[in-house]
Amino acid sequence: MTERTVGAMTLSLPSDREILMTRVFDAPRELVWGVMSDPAQIPNWWGPARYTTTVATMDLRPGGSWRFVHAGPDGEFGFHGEYREIVPPERLVYTFEFEGMPGHVLVDTITLEDLDGKTRVTARSTFDTVEDRDGMLNSGMETGAAESYDRLAAILATLV
Repeated sequence: MTERTVGAMTLSLPSDREILMTRVFDAPRELVWGVMSDPAQIPNWWGPARYTTTVATMDLRPGGSWRFVHAGPDGEFGFHGEYREIVPPERLVYTFEFEGMPGHVLVDTITLEDLDGKTRVTARSTFDTVEDRDGMLNSGMETGAAESYDRLAAILATLV
């Protein structure tokens, strides 16, 4: 398994169709869950800071849909999916599709583990093919994910 550190986040490749990202946040699990699942907070941390993120849809229930849009100097980019499983404050499973590459749908499984006042967030992305996984890795997603997690940590620090 390949593993590397990107800022405070660890990224590994547990199989040829998966990306695993892990980060520990200095905040209780319920608070981390609350910020990660609040549509009013999503624009404050989801994606790189160079983009303005808009929550177009966020129906947080199994079978509910979500759609976020990044807008910036290089254009507008949409992402969407469907929630499959929600177990507050410990697990969230949803599909993820970048609208610029339709038909390449992955499944994200987010787990939040209580570490005595801190929270380990693990995001496992499962792809249909190794080519889809490698395409995501080559897109620069790891720096965007690390920046998103840095922004999430900054918000959590103001709320603890």
